[in-house]
Amino acid sequence: MAPNKQQIGMHNDEGDFVELYIPRKCSATNQLIHATDHAAVQLNVGDVDDSGNYTNTYKTYCFSGFIREKGGSDQALNRLTLRDRILREC
Repeated sequence: MAPNKQQIGMHNDEGDFVELYIPRKCSATNQLIHATDHAAVQLNVGDVDDSGNYTNTYKTYCFSGFIREKGGSDQALNRLTLRDRILREC
């Protein structure tokens, strides 16, 4: 007999389903970053206001080890920050 979906996974004291591992996706390629990819990085880029003060918000970018090995993470970070209007083109 197959187990019920309610029984599978982690549950807290109230019985709510709690997942311990949430996989990340590479911001450049949209591929899943495996738990064993020890070369993967996650960068938090802080938002600033017009006077240059940190606004307590940030955007998160994840890069897989594959992108970093090929040397494409710096170009991808520039492209993504231009898209999110963190950087401006000169």
